Amino acid sequence: MSGLQGLAQENIWFDKSRYDEAERCFYEGMNGIPQTSQEKDASAILQDIAKARQNIQQSLAGSQNASKSEDQSELVSRLKSLELDNKNLHKVVDDLRAMLSKLESRMAVLEKSQAPASKSVTVTKAAPVQKPKVEEHNGADDEDDDIDLFGSDEEDEEAERIKAERVKEYAQRKANKPVLIAKSSILLDVKPWDDETDMSKLEECVRSIQMDGLLWGASKLVPVGYGIKKLQIGCVVEDDKVGTDILEEEITKFEDYVQSVDIAAFNKI
Repeated sequence: MSGLQGLAQENIWFDKSRYDEAERCFYEGMNGIPQTSQEKDASAILQDIAKARQNIQQSLAGSQNASKSEDQSELVSRLKSLELDNKNLHKVVDDLRAMLSKLESRMAVLEKSQAPASKSVTVTKAAPVQKPKVEEHNGADDEDDDIDLFGSDEEDEEAERIKAERVKEYAQRKANKPVLIAKSSILLDVKPWDDETDMSKLEECVRSIQMDGLLWGASKLVPVGYGIKKLQIGCVVEDDKVGTDILEEEITKFEDYVQSVDIAAFNKI
């Protein structure tokens, strides 16, 4: 059964010999050779085959004609669209030509209106030009004129005096201008020895440091750990007069209260 099922699925033309025999009989009948009943049946089959072929050819021809008609209709639609585009382009070109003609006419009118004005301007400009008059002078007058052309020594002295006065005024303004003093804001961390250190006394010792260019600010106690608190105090110093090294040296002189001094923040003002 498995072999028959396999043969059933195969695409094999088992009746090919019958169709070949029928085709042979058909052509024999066409040539006048007598046929038997079986051959007549075969010829009928061949006629049916021929009709089927004719029908297939006609259907193919109809499809080709239909495709041709579709192509022709598509060409006609394209031609119509091209004609419309051509008309639109002609219209745009005509509008542009009309605008150009209007612009040319306006330019011509403007040129005509500006022409008389330019002529009047040239006339008014040319009118003031006059030839210098030539006068005769004596020899002594000519010599005086040559000397005055370069100015006198008094004018040079006057210019030098004005220049010196301006330089003096500038120097005075520059001297009176206030000089900017560079200052810095410093935040110090002053650490005690232990939790038994008197922090109020420590702050009093720090604030007792007085020097030119030093100004103490606000302060507070910041916990460090194990009950110990450090003194955080701010100050403003002039950079040319007071430095951070000097501040550290002066504060660490109070050895009974101060263990160390650190700079927590430093900002230029």
